[in-house]
Amino acid sequence: MNNNNWHNKHVNEVTGIYNVDLDIGLSKEQVQSGADRFGKNIISTQGGETWYSQLLKQFNQPLVYILLVASVAVGFMGEWVEFFAILGVVIINAVIGFVQELKAHKAIKALSSVSGQNATVIRDGVRQQINADDLVPGDVVALQSGDKVPADLRLVQVKDLQVDEATLTGESVPVCKQSNTLEADLVLGDRSNMAYSSGLVTYGTAKGIVVETGDRTEIGKINEMISSADILETPLTRKITRFSHFLLWIILGLAGVTMLAGLLRGLPLNVVFMEAVALAVGAIPEGLPAVVTITLAIGVARMAQRRAIIRKLPAVETLGSTTIICSDKTGTLTQNQMTVQKVFIGESVVSVSGSGYCPIGKFTTNGSEIHKSELPLLDELLISGVLCNDSNLIKSEKIWNIEGDPTEGALLTSGTKLGFEQSHLNDVFPRIDTIPFESEYKYMATLHKADGKNIAYVKGAVESLVPASSVSLNEKGELVPIKREMIMKMVEDLASQGLRVLAFARKEFASTQNCISHIDVDENLLFLGLQAMIDPPREEAITAVAASQNAGITVKMITGDHVGTATAIAKKLGIVKDEDCRNETVGITGVELSKMNDAELKDAAIKFNVFARVSPSQKLDLVRFLQAEGNTVAMTGDGVNDAPALRQADIGIAMGISGTDVTKETADMVLTDDNFASIEAAVEEGRGVYDNLIKFITWTLPTNMTEGGVILIASILGIALPLMPLQLLWINMSTSVLLGATLAFEKKEPGIMSRPPVPSGNAILSRGGIRKIIVMSILLIAAVFGVFTLIMNSGRGIDVARTGAVNMIVFGEIFYLLALRSLRHSAFKIGFFSNMYLIGGVVIMALLQLGITYWGAMNTVFQTSPLNLSEWGMILGVGALLYGTIELFKKVTQNQTKGQAF
Repeated sequence: MNNNNWHNKHVNEVTGIYNVDLDIGLSKEQVQSGADRFGKNIISTQGGETWYSQLLKQFNQPLVYILLVASVAVGFMGEWVEFFAILGVVIINAVIGFVQELKAHKAIKALSSVSGQNATVIRDGVRQQINADDLVPGDVVALQSGDKVPADLRLVQVKDLQVDEATLTGESVPVCKQSNTLEADLVLGDRSNMAYSSGLVTYGTAKGIVVETGDRTEIGKINEMISSADILETPLTRKITRFSHFLLWIILGLAGVTMLAGLLRGLPLNVVFMEAVALAVGAIPEGLPAVVTITLAIGVARMAQRRAIIRKLPAVETLGSTTIICSDKTGTLTQNQMTVQKVFIGESVVSVSGSGYCPIGKFTTNGSEIHKSELPLLDELLISGVLCNDSNLIKSEKIWNIEGDPTEGALLTSGTKLGFEQSHLNDVFPRIDTIPFESEYKYMATLHKADGKNIAYVKGAVESLVPASSVSLNEKGELVPIKREMIMKMVEDLASQGLRVLAFARKEFASTQNCISHIDVDENLLFLGLQAMIDPPREEAITAVAASQNAGITVKMITGDHVGTATAIAKKLGIVKDEDCRNETVGITGVELSKMNDAELKDAAIKFNVFARVSPSQKLDLVRFLQAEGNTVAMTGDGVNDAPALRQADIGIAMGISGTDVTKETADMVLTDDNFASIEAAVEEGRGVYDNLIKFITWTLPTNMTEGGVILIASILGIALPLMPLQLLWINMSTSVLLGATLAFEKKEPGIMSRPPVPSGNAILSRGGIRKIIVMSILLIAAVFGVFTLIMNSGRGIDVARTGAVNMIVFGEIFYLLALRSLRHSAFKIGFFSNMYLIGGVVIMALLQLGITYWGAMNTVFQTSPLNLSEWGMILGVGALLYGTIELFKKVTQNQTKGQAF
């Protein structure tokens, strides 16, 4: 039975459905019947592709087709070394992709581990421990602090139960539970009479009836969503796929024209075929896949230095194309450390500086600092927060942390800021009794010994303590009647700022009373004041959000917290602006989203930047709707509830510290510091990677077009080929590695985060880039034919002429490379020696060209001959002319496109 409204059913109705007595539990027969009907309480792993089908799929790519064509071509020529070298590149690329895909499928297996635990049940009237896998619907389960919830439970008896459900709902603090029937229209995080599988009991005890197991639990539904989420191609892979298809057909077409020209000239079939093979070998960019991989790998290394670990190589470039970042709030945009920021005493509001658990800060009112003992009421309020507290503030390795509840940690920190140390106060006012927090009463009280009397300090919800208080203190410490309306108005004002407000009170007793009960503190309390706290935004996150927005990236907050708190934090972060808040609502809840149709959901996904208390399926839908509008979406998350949306997003980003194994296995990237600023840094690196890839493609294509063009023109004109197939292969493979790959080490362009993201639908090359490639190709073709013809006319022989043509291409590429180190600026601006890898590559390439020109062994293999000084002068002079032409062309196109040189 699968019913989403168990929270809306009365306890008696649930026990009636399963015919179970809460004190006896299920019988052996009922358990067996349930096991036969519902199966094991485990998350099933989804069937998928076989390993060999996943491996074969890696070869089903246009770039691989091109490389296979190249390997077959050189194989036909009998060049087996080149054949196996190119084939090796294909196999290595396939293995890398195969390994990455296997890692992605581990997410489902990680989910399966959620249920691997024990559970305490009542069966046949006996309390016993069983393997949680054997639970069936109707089982009566007992929970206590430290237990992991083993299945979805409808709670029937609750005693101060608090459950951490962050992995499922995103709620930043443990949720107080109760057993009363709730209204049907509630999101997951508000169903306080339910305990869901994977939740962790942090406090109290409870008894619940299992209502869903295995795949029918909320965790199980997330498993299904992960399986159904689309694994999208990255913008880079989409663009390279389109580009490769186009290039493949162009090469085949030109090879066909070459063969036709040869046949029309009456050449033998084997000669015609060799000319076509030469054109294909020259035109195919064999080094492209390898350089793409190298460039992405370098990006991975750079991102790791900035606390972003990339699990899948294409994610590097995807970040550079990101248009929307959907970020979790707690810990990513905020510090995940509750901090008291406002204190209300008498009729005054006191501001508290400092953030997190570090107890350094000042108390100020009207710009003046308040010191200890200057305001007795402030002292009393802070003391109550430190004494009525079960947590501990500790310092380890210069870092302050809290052991216990984050809210209590904030109270300890605020008290310590004014000098009220917890250990000292506990010695002066020893605790003798406690009323623990209960959701029914919504307060906690502690009784302490004082001078000749005992004092009870009470902290809790405003709606519990204010009605129970009869008097309060003014700033001078004098008793005055409590002004309830003023207090409630102040609470509303603080809550509107996203602050969580706690009230504090005290009551004196005779020194002989050593215990207290609810009756003792339900009236005649002395109201002390309010402490208002919030999980403050990270300072670096504020800067990072502004930088992202400046880069044309929209930041959206998707959180499990309440909409008021989320909106207040979003304002502080700059995700929403004050003018936006004045004009219209900027935040929306999961309940509101659940009432919308698809068209309304799509509008809401674009319109709103704050989404509060949304379900896992709603997060998944939001990502899909944003992608449907052409956006490249990055999604962050730490809980199991985030996994489906992370898998669907163009780039899923998991939290390395707080993230679950499921999210880390699903994600493309893991943040080692859980910090939004690291996402912005990774986007910057991603843009640099994209720039460098564009530089390489813009650099390598003129070489291939020149080689193909030279062969085609020579074939049509019926003249000797200026370049031989083996010479073409040498040029392509050596220059790609020694010259082109060095572009991956170029530093990021100035102002890279002031540009808008490149739309994912754009072609990999812009019009400016295509024009640059065409201009360089024409110039280089002319230079090759010019050098080849002049040497031939000098009577030096065809081998010398071909050697001149080979060197003309290589040194033309070197000068072109120097010009393309920046797509926007000259080498004089970025510095000639800022990329020593490139300088080293140029030097090695030049030495190899001297070897192929003058070393006898290489002369024999590549059919080359030595050049004289005048021939070298001609080659280098033409190369320098090419450099100047490209620099001038770059400057003209930059002016025409307002800085976007490609």
